[in-house]
Amino acid sequence: MKTKVIWFLLPSLLVMSISAFLPVMTVLNYSLHVLFPGSIPQYVGLQNFKDALADAKLINAMRRQFIYTIEILLIQIPLGLALALTLPRRGIFVGLVLVLLGIPLLIPWNVVGIMWRLFVRSDIGVLPAAFARIGLAYSVESAGDAWWTIVIMDVWHWTPLVTLLCYAGLQAIPQEFYQAAKVDAASKVATFRYVTLPKLRHVLIIAVLLRCMDSFKVYDEPFILTAGGPGSSTELLSMYVSRQAIGAFNMGLSSAMSLVYFIIVLVLCYVLYIAMSKIGERK
Repeated sequence: MKTKVIWFLLPSLLVMSISAFLPVMTVLNYSLHVLFPGSIPQYVGLQNFKDALADAKLINAMRRQFIYTIEILLIQIPLGLALALTLPRRGIFVGLVLVLLGIPLLIPWNVVGIMWRLFVRSDIGVLPAAFARIGLAYSVESAGDAWWTIVIMDVWHWTPLVTLLCYAGLQAIPQEFYQAAKVDAASKVATFRYVTLPKLRHVLIIAVLLRCMDSFKVYDEPFILTAGGPGSSTELLSMYVSRQAIGAFNMGLSSAMSLVYFIIVLVLCYVLYIAMSKIGERK
C-alpha cells in the first residue's frame, strides 16, 4: 500500500524538486561570483560567504530576526491555543465565529502593512489616539514603539492561523479521553496537561514550524510600515538581504547572504522539530 502511495506522489515530488533545485543552483552559482547587472561575472569562490559572515549589519539583522521570531512564537502559540480552547465546539454560531476569525488571514500582506501604517499615523491614527487617552505617548518614529508595533501587527495577522489549527486538532480528539479523565476525577489542569496537550502535539509542531518559517520570510508588512526604521531598529533579515540585491545590485554577495539565510531557517526548523518531538515523546 505504501509503495502505491509513493508512486502517486512521485510526479508531484519530481516537479517540486525541479522547481526548487533550479533556483537554488542559480543562486549558488551567483554566490561564487562578483556579479553586478551589466558586468562580466568574476569567479571569487567562497569570498562572498566570508564577506557576508563578516558583515556587521547582516549579523545585527540576524540578531533582530531571531528576537522577532522568538517573540512572535512566545505570543502566538499560547494565545492561539487559548483562543481555540474558548471557541464553541458546536452550535449555529460555530461557522460564523470561524469565518470572522479567519478574516485577517484573507488580507494580503501589503494591505496589512498599509492598514497599520494608517493606524499609527500621528494625525489620524487609532493607536496614538488610544495611547493619548490613557496618558501614554506613542510614536512609530520611536525605536521601541516601532518594534512592538511590527510584532503586534504580526500577532494580529497570523494568530488566527494558529487558532484554527489548534481548533481543528481539538475537534479531532475523541471524547472518550475526556470521559476517562472525568471518571478518574482529574482536574481541568491535569486533563489539559495529560490529555489535550499530548493529543495536540503534532498540530503544535506544524503551527510552530509554519510560524517560524513565515517569520523569517516576512517582508511586506514591516517594510511598508517602518521600512526598517527608525534607523535600522526594525530592519529584519529579509529586508537587509533584499537591499543588497535590489538596492546595491550586488547579486553575488546578496546570493551568498540568501544561502546563509536559507541554511539558518533550515537548521532552526529542524532543531525545533526534533526538540518538540522529543518533548512530546517524554510526555
